[in-house]
Amino acid sequence: MLAAGLIGRVLQAQVDSFWWRGPNYYDLWWRGTWEKEGGGCTMNHAVHHLDLFKWLRGMPTEVQAVLANLSHANSEVEDFAAATLRYADGGIGQITASLVHHGEAQQLAFQGERASVAVPWQVQAARARANGFPEANAVLVKEIQSFYDAQPPLTDEGHEGQIANVLAAVEGREPLLVDGRQGRQTLELISAIYQAGHQRGPVKLPLTPADPFYTRAGIRQHARRFHQKTRNVAAFAHNEITLGRDYGA
Repeated sequence: MLAAGLIGRVLQAQVDSFWWRGPNYYDLWWRGTWEKEGGGCTMNHAVHHLDLFKWLRGMPTEVQAVLANLSHANSEVEDFAAATLRYADGGIGQITASLVHHGEAQQLAFQGERASVAVPWQVQAARARANGFPEANAVLVKEIQSFYDAQPPLTDEGHEGQIANVLAAVEGREPLLVDGRQGRQTLELISAIYQAGHQRGPVKLPLTPADPFYTRAGIRQHARRFHQKTRNVAAFAHNEITLGRDYGA
């Protein structure tokens, strides 16, 4: 939908990677430390959203961020992050990663010059009245919706498609869709968010070896500890995993 250009130039794009975890979530022995987990919700919950967002919008040129631990006292790492991104084309990006959002509503949204689209699928379009205030642009919404409806169905969803692609690439039957460079860029974006948040200033991309958060060792050295981890359990007696879309059922 973005590549089709129907919404015009992307002015603002955002990720809402909203999750909820209780205070005891970080009692598990490996969670909640920079050494063992490598980060908080930005690294271990929002990473998949960030990977998709980076693939759809591209890499930014500058990052600013705020990090906090709002509700998990047995954890060194963040449970909330808000980042603002600048892009070479003048657009803005916003990333919110959280473990304190009840209901775990999530989205990727793209505001264009002419209309907006989002995942889960949603399309909206406005046009200006004579006084500058908006009115619905039903014609454009119908055009974009028709284009969306005409797309062929996905051949794969979830992990099966990626695993099949990896096997096919190993056998030389098709190109690898997600390569090491793309994975590295996602980690670089997270590292930049950490550097901006912990050092409280803008960070230019791409990162260089001189940046303090360029390496895992640098992150462990420079990241501040929000709390001291004092409780550790080897395993939870009940380890059922629930998600916001189904835990109320």
